[in-house]
Parts: sequence; structure tokens; C-alpha cells
Amino acid sequence: MKRRFGLLPADTTQLEELLRTVAAGTADFLGYPVAKDFDYSPLMPFLQFPLNNLGDPFVPSTYSVGTREMEKYVVEFFAKLFRAPANDWWGYVTNGGSEGNLYGLYLARELYPKGMVYYSAATHYSVQKNIHLLNMPGIVIRTLENGEIDYEDLEAMISQHRHLPVIILANIGTTMTEARDDVQRIRRILDRMAVRQHYIHADGALSGSYSAFLPDRPSFDFADGANSIAISGHKFIGSPIPCGVVVAQKSFRDRIARSVAYIGTMDTTITGSRNGHSPLFLWYALKRYGAEGLAARAQAALEVAAYATEKLQAIGIAAWRNPDTLTVVFPAPEEGIRNKWQLASENGWSHIICMPGVTHAHIDTFVAELEATAVIAC
Repeated sequence: MKRRFGLLPADTTQLEELLRTVAAGTADFLGYPVAKDFDYSPLMPFLQFPLNNLGDPFVPSTYSVGTREMEKYVVEFFAKLFRAPANDWWGYVTNGGSEGNLYGLYLARELYPKGMVYYSAATHYSVQKNIHLLNMPGIVIRTLENGEIDYEDLEAMISQHRHLPVIILANIGTTMTEARDDVQRIRRILDRMAVRQHYIHADGALSGSYSAFLPDRPSFDFADGANSIAISGHKFIGSPIPCGVVVAQKSFRDRIARSVAYIGTMDTTITGSRNGHSPLFLWYALKRYGAEGLAARAQAALEVAAYATEKLQAIGIAAWRNPDTLTVVFPAPEEGIRNKWQLASENGWSHIICMPGVTHAHIDTFVAELEATAVIAC
């Protein structure tokens, strides 16, 4: 008997159950840095097409079903926001911050094949994997109490390996405490030590996308000494598909570019075929908000983070956060609370991240449940 194409009733039921599950899970998570207030419904018709931005976004390809113009706009927006050199910037939309970090390290390795990578103990877990994939040596640097890199330890480690070029992986928002490493201070260390061969990549996956809008702008971008910056797009901005943006100096990118006749463009990215939908989502968000709207978005989220800190402290929980960040850290609560709110936890600490979409009502409910749990425990 020939089966007709289409879903069986059990398949439809499974899809319906999945929809209920992800809707409930999205409503009840606070522990991961993912904005959940986006609405891309006007872009749904584009899901009918195989959008593929293969190759270099700035070089046309023989494959024309893509969103290259939108991708170029997104890259230029962030290049200007991150104060990249006017005539020496390039970038592309990635699958996320981890790919952006891999790309920055890849450029650094091609520039300094014998370079040593320095990164703090609070660095995202993907970085150690990336340097392993690239066969690069690395040294882990201690962190300060707030999660920021220990600058004295960094200088001491560089001193012990002065014969090697220096490659720094600076965190602009660590995973647990959202600590930001001071790129300008790192650059001053390198200048004081007369280290000429150096490369600084800034991992801004968590807070790089909004740090430029802070009144007290942290030191993290090209004007401060970075050579490349990676951010996530699905975190502060928001996207239904994980994505990111990497911006680098074009003169460094030129070292790895090669022409590929098959696709009629340049091979300059990590992946060959690249998702053409993510640039469309990011373009839509940037056009919708603009720099002014993103700044207001950041201030609103920061206000929620301040509110959360105060509410937790008011019920006797030792909550704290780094200045001008969306991450609130506190002693890990009991397992039921951690599971319900999907709290990321490490070494006895948990956090909530007040990304756009997290409201005062979410905080009130979370704090009330924490308080009730504490009363029952007593």
C-alpha cells in the first residue's frame, strides 16, 4: 500500500505538544541571555525561499537568492558603532558569538602563527575549544572577584613569554557575572611592555551589542585597541535563530581571502553556505529601532536589572551585579527553582539576565517564589 505524503496524526500531535512546551519554556526562563520580545511576523513570507549568503557578503556571487544588501547594512552599522577604522573594516553575520570568536582567533593565528593566546578563567567555554581547533597554545589568566581579568596576572604571564606574539581574548560580558575586561587597559600593558606583535579580539557576545549605548561607555572597541569584535544577535537584539556579527580589520581579512570560481565570489568566512535569514532579521531590528531605539532598549533592561537586585536584596538574598550590566548574581537556590526558571549555575552561584522581554512582573513572580521556598525551608 502506497503511503500519501503528509504528517500522520501522531506527528501533528507531537508538533502541537512541542509548541506548547517551547511557549511555556520561553515564558519561564530568566537564566539565559536571550531576548524574547521580538516579532518578525512581517518576514514570515521569506521562509518560503532558500536564502543563502554564501561567500563574502561584500562580493557578489553567482547565487543570487540571498540577503547580501541587508547583511552589508548590519555589518556597517556595527562597524560604525564599534568605532572601526573608517577605511579598514569588514565583517559578516555569523551563527553566533562562538563562531565570531573562532574567526577573530583565526585571523590572529594567520597574522601571528607563533602567537600565544591569553584568556581569563571566566572566558566562554567555546574559546578553549576554538584554540584547540586552531592548534594554538593558550594560557588561562586569573580573574578578579567580579569576574574581570586579573591585569597583574596577565602582565606577569606575558612577561614569561615575551619571545612570542601576544593574542588576547578580552571578555565584554563574561557568562556568569557579565564582567567586562578593559581593552584600553590591556592595550596600555602591551604598550608599556613594548609588545609590538599583538592582536586583541573582544568577545562581546553578551553585552557588546549594547555597551556602546551606555552613558559611561566601557573600554571595549576598536578605538580602545581591539582588532576584531564578535557579538550575538539573538541576545540583546533578539532573533528566532541563533546568530551574531563579527567585525574585523579588513587588512587582516585580506590575508585569508581566496577566490572560488564555483560560487563566483571570495571565500572569507568560516562556513561556506551561510544562513540568509539571520541578516534579514537583524536588518529588520536595526531599521525598526535605530541607534536611539537600541539605547532606550538598553536603559529599560538595565532598569529591570536594578529592580531585580533591589527586590532580591529586600528578602535577604545577597544579590549583586557589575556596574551597568543586565546580569544579577546570587547564591544558587534550591533545585526546583533552578529548573523552573532555567537558571545557569556554577560554583554555588546562579544568575538571572534581564534581557529585553524580562519584565517587572517576571521579577516579582520569581522573587515571590524564592521567598516562599525560603519560608518552607525554615
